[in-house]
Amino acid sequence: MNFVNSQLFLDVQLAAIFSDSKTFADAIANDSWQSACDLYLRVKPLTTPQLTEFVAQHFTFESTQLPTQQSSSDSVQSYIANLWPYLHRNADTANASSLLPLKHSYIVPGGRFQEIYYWDSYFTALGLQDIGDIDSIEAMLANFIDLQNRNGCIPNGNRSYYSSRSQPPILALMVDLIWQAKYCKNSDFAWLTDCVVALEQEYTFWMQGAELLNQQISSHKRVVKMANGALLNRYWDDQATPRPESLREDLHDASLLPEQQRANYYRNIRAACESGWDFSSRWLGKNKLTSIQTTDIIPVDLNSLLYYLEKQLGHYFAVLNNTNKQQYFEQQAAQRRAAINQYLFSTDMGFFVDFNYQSQQQSTVLSLAATVPLFVNCASEEQAVLVKNKLMSDFLKPGGLVTTLNETSQQWDSPNGWAPLQWFAVHGFHQYGFVADANIIMSNWLQMIENSFKTDHCLLEKYNVYEPENRAGGGEYKVQQGFGWTNGVTSRFYHLTK
Repeated sequence: MNFVNSQLFLDVQLAAIFSDSKTFADAIANDSWQSACDLYLRVKPLTTPQLTEFVAQHFTFESTQLPTQQSSSDSVQSYIANLWPYLHRNADTANASSLLPLKHSYIVPGGRFQEIYYWDSYFTALGLQDIGDIDSIEAMLANFIDLQNRNGCIPNGNRSYYSSRSQPPILALMVDLIWQAKYCKNSDFAWLTDCVVALEQEYTFWMQGAELLNQQISSHKRVVKMANGALLNRYWDDQATPRPESLREDLHDASLLPEQQRANYYRNIRAACESGWDFSSRWLGKNKLTSIQTTDIIPVDLNSLLYYLEKQLGHYFAVLNNTNKQQYFEQQAAQRRAAINQYLFSTDMGFFVDFNYQSQQQSTVLSLAATVPLFVNCASEEQAVLVKNKLMSDFLKPGGLVTTLNETSQQWDSPNGWAPLQWFAVHGFHQYGFVADANIIMSNWLQMIENSFKTDHCLLEKYNVYEPENRAGGGEYKVQQGFGWTNGVTSRFYHLTK
């Protein structure tokens, strides 16, 4: 059954029995959700204490606790090495919960995130590669391919309530990592062929409806036809309803809007979750969440990753001697690169920015999304120098690079810094030979991590890079311990600075 539409689910979430709405969205029914919901309909209405007791009787919850520092002599590097087993999950067996069972083992981020996450897993993979655990990376890749075959896209995470949206497309990055580390030297074209099928499927998902676009219809789902005829992409969600994992919050915020605007609000909130940047001033018309307009925005990072997907498909088809498809995807990549240059680079600011296709204006929000064109090597040398200079003068803080230059209550803004964005910048700088600047970013990040570890005895999901002695804030939940992508990127920085 679709339990998120049940009276029980609605009543529990609105009663705020759990401070985090995701807790009940992940609950495991002792018998089945259907039987619990049927029983609830017979005994309701219940007071909040009675409802709390009902939930306790009929549901169990997975522990989200992780170990902290083992001893005072532990280093950050030993902590990371010792934490991987705690974040490891064996292949799933089906249970009465929102979990989409996976056939292979996987790594979870940690804390409230007890499922695999799509784009997180690439950054986690960096740390696994550092310890030679290519098998775990390959298992996660296999899970993503299987999820895509079952679900129609690689979902945000392996939860049923995530199935209508994806995340930044990093499948090509994971394929390339494994191909280079394991299969390329043996010319295992059978493995590569299977992966290329999956990469094409992902590309089809993002480009779905492109053939429908014309002068009257400029957008469909995740693809947008620009004024010059070029195709670029946006984030989207096929559902326009409150998020089950944030039901109470979404209903509250939507109640502040006229009823006719609420479905659009839900869609835009969900689309921002697909971006991984949930939430940021990048998506806001004004400095409040109810002004969110994610689906109007053509994001520079998304289109850079899709450029990489097109480029890699062209490369892999060349390896597989499929000249027609090689030429097709090379042409698609060239066209996208030209469109990125036209719409997503500001000559006035000397920086890559997002573009609002409804207003036909470039965004004034400067963010670390600008590093992704460098990361995928689609920026010109001149553009790369301009971006590097802006990052080092305006974004570099004592703890690394700040996410945007806007200080807001959203977690993907100043003063917060996030590990994956540090990696995009550092690797992007290496692509263009800015090694000394990359070393400064890594040094600042690692120094902050070392100092924070002395106090927290663990690694965290995000950090206040502006004032590293203060805890990062913002967002819908408290800072999470773990943390998969922080572990992976920090591990890689240690390796690069040896």
